[in-house]
Amino acid sequence: MTNETRKISGYILLSVPTIIYGGYFLLTVLSGQQEHLQLTDFQKSMFRAGHAHAGVLVILALVVQLFADHVALSNSWKWFARLSFPISAITISLGFFAAAIGRQITEPTGLIFILYVGIAILTFGLLTLGIGLIRQKKGSP
Repeated sequence: MTNETRKISGYILLSVPTIIYGGYFLLTVLSGQQEHLQLTDFQKSMFRAGHAHAGVLVILALVVQLFADHVALSNSWKWFARLSFPISAITISLGFFAAAIGRQITEPTGLIFILYVGIAILTFGLLTLGIGLIRQKKGSP
């Protein structure tokens, strides 16, 4: 494991307790323990989606760190591939949450653009990493 993979993976793992707390809070909302919030079904759905995407994308961000050690890319593109996954995990999840914040929200607010920015970052990161892996010669480090 390279030093870059070790450090970035460590930072990613340090973010997991925030996802755990978010899951706990979401559970209290969905089980009726936060009735004072009076969330709409739309808001609950968006919060569920934000939480689920955070968890899945953080796992993907960890796996990608190992792949990034074996790509045929320049150093700057390799860093882009490495960082695009944890950044997209943050922006995609944030987009779901931000687009549903407010009183009695029943459709996405203008902050939904954050979600689309995250999707773009994830897409470009996936393409960059995929191309870098395909370009790597067999047996090269």
